Amino acid sequence: MQKKNTALIDVRHFKMSFADKVVIKDLSFSVNRGEIFGLLGSNGSGKTTTIRALLDLYQPTGGKLLIGGEPFVPGKNISVGYLPEERGLYKKENVIDVMTYFGRLRGLKNPKEWSLNYLKRVGLEEHAKTKINKLSQGMQQKIQLGITVMNDPELLILDEPTKGFDPVNRRLLMDIIDELHEKGSTIIMITHYMDEVERLCDRILLLKDGVARAYGAVSDVRKSFGNKSLDQIFVDVYGEKEEEEDHE
Repeated sequence: MQKKNTALIDVRHFKMSFADKVVIKDLSFSVNRGEIFGLLGSNGSGKTTTIRALLDLYQPTGGKLLIGGEPFVPGKNISVGYLPEERGLYKKENVIDVMTYFGRLRGLKNPKEWSLNYLKRVGLEEHAKTKINKLSQGMQQKIQLGITVMNDPELLILDEPTKGFDPVNRRLLMDIIDELHEKGSTIIMITHYMDEVERLCDRILLLKDGVARAYGAVSDVRKSFGNKSLDQIFVDVYGEKEEEEDHE
């Protein structure tokens, strides 16, 4: 397993604007090797923009975003698995063909075998030959997750991985995340489920309007807010009046 407490991701004075709209104001944080890091905030807070800039999908207006000490270049730095909130699959193809195709792209020796084992694990073995567009959204989400994790990426970025799942499937997905973490993956989780954060995350960053409002170990963040739950901290931060924020 990779050594913890050394930064795999280092974001320094990151700024991002689109035309006249400032999305990220001046953001600095790090993600340590081998940890599960929660990137939290309401819709529009800057979470997805930060991830896309980190992966060189957006060019930052200012600052530096580094993975392993240098800007990200696909295939050069480290292996990355990214599960975006907007899913993308070949929906007119059947499940096993799509998974096997992506497995080959990721260099798996036996991609079909891996895919069948995964489908059994998540209760979809009977749908191996089903076209993806015939599956429910939750089923499609399980397929997308499998494709994301199939090569045990060193860095795994999950944007709302359990959105819309029932409690049983949420627990199943969290168990899979736990297993990848045990294998040494560094994981960034974007989620609105604070119980997932409490259970899985070592440290968190809470964004509001492109500004870090809380950052650090979960226990330290809770202590700094009077030992409130993360749910209550989220409510407190997003319930603040605009005029109060202007004086910070």
